[in-house]
Amino acid sequence: MNTQAPHMMSDRQPIRQLDDAAANRIAAGEVVERPASAIKELVENALDAGAVRIEISYSDGGKTLIRVLDDGTGIPADELPLALSRHATSKIDGSDLLNIHSFGFRGEALPSLGAVGRLTITSRFDGSETAARISVNGGEISPVQPAALARGTVVELRDLFHATPARLKFLRSDRAESSAINDVVKRLAMAAPDVGFVLRDVTKTGAGRVVFRADPETGDFASSLRARLRGILGADFTDNAIEINAERGGILLSGFAALPTYSRGAAVSQFFFVNGRPVRDKQFYGALRAAYSDVLTRGRHPAAALFLSCDPEQVDVNVHPAKAEVRFRDPALPRGLIVSGLRHALAGSGHRASGTVGQETLNAMRPQAPVYQYQRSTQNHQYVPPPVTTGGFAEADTWQSGRVEPTPELEQNDPTDLPLGAARAQLHENYIIAQTQTGMIIVDQHAAHERLVYERLKSQMQNHGVAAQVLLIPEIVELSADDHSRLMEHVEALASLGLSIDSFGEQAICVRETPVILGEINCKNLISDICDQLSDDGSSGIVKEKINAILSSMACHGSIRSGRRMSAPEMNALLREMEATPHSGQCNHGRPTYVELPLSDIERLFGRS
Repeated sequence: MNTQAPHMMSDRQPIRQLDDAAANRIAAGEVVERPASAIKELVENALDAGAVRIEISYSDGGKTLIRVLDDGTGIPADELPLALSRHATSKIDGSDLLNIHSFGFRGEALPSLGAVGRLTITSRFDGSETAARISVNGGEISPVQPAALARGTVVELRDLFHATPARLKFLRSDRAESSAINDVVKRLAMAAPDVGFVLRDVTKTGAGRVVFRADPETGDFASSLRARLRGILGADFTDNAIEINAERGGILLSGFAALPTYSRGAAVSQFFFVNGRPVRDKQFYGALRAAYSDVLTRGRHPAAALFLSCDPEQVDVNVHPAKAEVRFRDPALPRGLIVSGLRHALAGSGHRASGTVGQETLNAMRPQAPVYQYQRSTQNHQYVPPPVTTGGFAEADTWQSGRVEPTPELEQNDPTDLPLGAARAQLHENYIIAQTQTGMIIVDQHAAHERLVYERLKSQMQNHGVAAQVLLIPEIVELSADDHSRLMEHVEALASLGLSIDSFGEQAICVRETPVILGEINCKNLISDICDQLSDDGSSGIVKEKINAILSSMACHGSIRSGRRMSAPEMNALLREMEATPHSGQCNHGRPTYVELPLSDIERLFGRS
């Protein structure tokens, strides 16, 4: 029995130069993974040619036919053979491989496609009286011939991978390949909102079904992009998205990001572009998660279309065969810009929540809507918010007494003119009903106050540390050995959060101080939640990085509980503080804190309009 490894058994072969056909087939394996990647290369060529309208057709998921027609500048007849040779391009001169201003530039796409399929290019160069055609089949190039074409270029690719049939086995179903094509075209359409796109699924009889259409948008980039995103991602996204504009270190961040209350169950609506090029970069997705980490719970994903623009020399777009990834000179710069830019924009959105929440509520109220059982906690908690200084609605001693007197501002103005209106009732000791000039507001008092307490804790922590109160009787909390060890590693960090603890034996701690803002709390439950947070994050140095997560756990323990009956002044004070607090439109877990129902929609429920 021969036990020699397989790679040691073969005889050594001499080094030799591969012929052009083999080299092109190898290049095709890197550049053209599937029909969608072939379409990406061809559409990018059309965009680089200055096309204003691009039509894409395909059959059988792109396996038997891909056709891309554009109205760009075209290719001169005498340059068509050169366009089919490797490393031939009109987009760079080779002197500076970092100063890239185009999509494609390596000159590999067309010869690669010609090496694995039957490729025909028909083009009419601007100013030419006639068009010309060239074909390549399995690497064999035909002579250039005259052709009829009004303008632009038509590239037709038939029988993809017929020259490399083994590759066909790795393609998925026609439906899956068609879906990938659709995704690629939509990403390119986002990158170029001023360009019109038509995508057709063509049957064997020649009839075509339009599966995607986007007419050219006009106006500045922001308005044209919003219109294009509305057509691709839907009105729900654009109606609940905020515009992003930020700059740092010569990199400009623009685009749109959805409110936290408009989140998705999967990361399917996250799009990134670098200098107009669609990219899928792990560091960008990570930065997006970090930007929303303070306002979204696990299992929910933000939606965004973000564009990074910079000097081409700051970024290398040549690190991936299909140019799907990029590398910045300073990777921390774009990541930090995404995090800070999004957080600033989300904070600027104030108490705003997704408008889709109200529509979902109205749909649930229609006849034959499903009935949900309501369960509430019977746990009571004293509502003791801190002083509100920005709006001047209450003094510190007024809050502590549990009574809120209307201020002169509230007496002079109609509170229904304010964004969250005037409190009219409380339902099930958890939902505040408020009236506005144009409808009504339903507020989840626990979720809303949890966010308010959380934001105040963060503000205190940033300014001078969280104020602590000494317990008259220190509380002993029993822990597991692991939790005890993990918690004691962070004694100093927790002290900065207003939580002072000491070791009390090997499996217990003594709580001596708690944050003032939380009032009277259950120390055992709070410590348990913090231990869970530390265990889940799994790093001894995680407190500094995940400080907001611990503050969020604290805020939950200091919030008004479901089942707490509130007076009208208390409810109105809560509404006013929500209006003045960033992120108050969603709780710490990304759920909405209130629902707005327009009066016109309510009247339609009762057939009044």
